[in-house]
Amino acid sequence: MIDETVLLTLGFFAFCGGLIDAVVGGGGLVQIPALLHALPQHSIATVLGTNKLAVWAGTASSIFRYVNKIKFVWKLLIPTMLAAFIFAFVGAMTTAYIPKQLMSYVVFCLLIMMAIYTFLKKDLGAQSTYVKCGYKDIALGVVFGGLIGFYDGIFGPGSGSFLLFLFVQVFGFDFLNASASAKVVNLGTFSSALLFFIPTGHVLWEIGLIIALCNVIGSLVGVFLALRYGSQFIRLFF
Repeated sequence: MIDETVLLTLGFFAFCGGLIDAVVGGGGLVQIPALLHALPQHSIATVLGTNKLAVWAGTASSIFRYVNKIKFVWKLLIPTMLAAFIFAFVGAMTTAYIPKQLMSYVVFCLLIMMAIYTFLKKDLGAQSTYVKCGYKDIALGVVFGGLIGFYDGIFGPGSGSFLLFLFVQVFGFDFLNASASAKVVNLGTFSSALLFFIPTGHVLWEIGLIIALCNVIGSLVGVFLALRYGSQFIRLFF
């Protein structure tokens, strides 16, 4: 049985992770290290599976809040989400074979590079430059969705930030629409990964449901802030 103090601490980090995820993605960078520290006796796969349950709940709740406020480009999002869904399952199956330490360094470097690029390019994502979804956009969405989905299935932290950056830089979305769109694709990757983690017994349900509730609360706060303060706030937060 997990200590109550540890559980409260995990709940706090899950709240923070949900808030970050709802605004800019990357909440797993907060939540997964907390779970790894609190559950050293469990395998990496079990920690990731339990985390996926929590972030699935938080992401679903944030989409529910975004859906009436944001005009989603479903023609682009559905193929991107399907590609991410398929490759996230493949990634989850290879979880045991990927060196997590190396992965954490690579992700850390990529996130810093994205942060520097965003800082230097002052007008990035301030306004939408998206025009029309063509076959080239759909193809790019499928390719990038598959790559990010595979990464999300293997490891996960930062995948929402990568998706956000994709929608802003490649497709010309403003930060608010990019943030909401990233959640749709992430819901696909989380659902796919859970289809592997749940049947294989890699979810700690008691802990997972508690941190899922905290993640949902954090997500709702994050969506409120994103909708209230818009793209400039999200860009700064990113």
